[in-house]
Amino acid sequence: METPTLEPLELFAGKIGDGEQLFFKFKDNAGREVALRYDQTVPTCRVVAEYAQILPMPFRRYQIQPAFRAEKPQKGRYREFVQCDADIFGESSYLADAEVIGLSLEIYRKLGFKNACVSVNDRELLVGIPYEAIVSIDKLDKIGEMGVIREMIEKGIERDQAIKFFKQVRDLKPNEKINNIFAYLKETGFDSSWYKFEPTLSRSFSYSTGPIWEVKIEGFGNGSVLGGERYDDLVSKIAGVEIPGTGFGLGFDRTLEACLQFGLVPEFSTVSKVLVCLMSGEYFINGLQIMKALREVDIVTEIYPSKEVKIDKQLKYANKKGIPYVVIIGGDEVQAKKISLKNMKTGEQETLFIQDAIKKLKAK
Repeated sequence: METPTLEPLELFAGKIGDGEQLFFKFKDNAGREVALRYDQTVPTCRVVAEYAQILPMPFRRYQIQPAFRAEKPQKGRYREFVQCDADIFGESSYLADAEVIGLSLEIYRKLGFKNACVSVNDRELLVGIPYEAIVSIDKLDKIGEMGVIREMIEKGIERDQAIKFFKQVRDLKPNEKINNIFAYLKETGFDSSWYKFEPTLSRSFSYSTGPIWEVKIEGFGNGSVLGGERYDDLVSKIAGVEIPGTGFGLGFDRTLEACLQFGLVPEFSTVSKVLVCLMSGEYFINGLQIMKALREVDIVTEIYPSKEVKIDKQLKYANKKGIPYVVIIGGDEVQAKKISLKNMKTGEQETLFIQDAIKKLKAK
């Protein structure tokens, strides 16, 4: 699924919570207040509500698009970033939460991480804690216990009450729903090192209503790489249609940074395997035909894009780019209906029919 980059500001306003200060918002040419896509959950809820009568429920969707936030740019935080979402709509069972939490972990397992862990809490355990306190408690990893209490006091919460709220949250125990989710994760192949109950995890989104979770990678210092929650009231709040939802957003940029840090990015070669070189520009059409024949059998090939450049410069270009083979076409090759194939590493050069050259290149 994809949603527009620009949405009416009213779609996001009042749905996000503390993060609304990070909206990129302005008036369009018609004077309407609009905002760049802050997240993908809210716009998707609008689409799901619009097509609720024709979508099969439960409805699973994924979405990969840029999101925009007026952050102070720093490592791990960008004003434009790629977010990858996966959600299930139309099912209120904890099994839907367990499925997307399991998917959250499976992504990082497939990427090769051995040290990823999902922290899980349930917003239902936080009933009675004011939203302002929840937002502060969610910053515990960043500002510490005293910082959390200080921030609550700055928001107008009495000191004794702030301490009470913090201790109340810190002492929470997992409920049956969380234990059932952990049992699901165990049955799907994740040992206990992959998941844990974290009572101080709060998630600052005001639309969270049930299980909430974040994935962090041990040794990666840029915070969580994925966050998710259940949001049973959000579709109703946007469009008046009762459709429960649960899902997560994965930060592609942070995940890539973590992959780079732990050496999990495979080396992809974008270098062509063959460069077609011409002894003279008059053989350019012959070169195009050879390039086409090689590409048709999935041999990555390019032709030097000039008719005037001398052969020695073309060969130097192949060496500079690290292209392992060159095909040389001149008058003798055209007359014999053959090509000269040169191994740029060994210097070995042979004159071959194109089919024999293909076999040789395929064998390498």
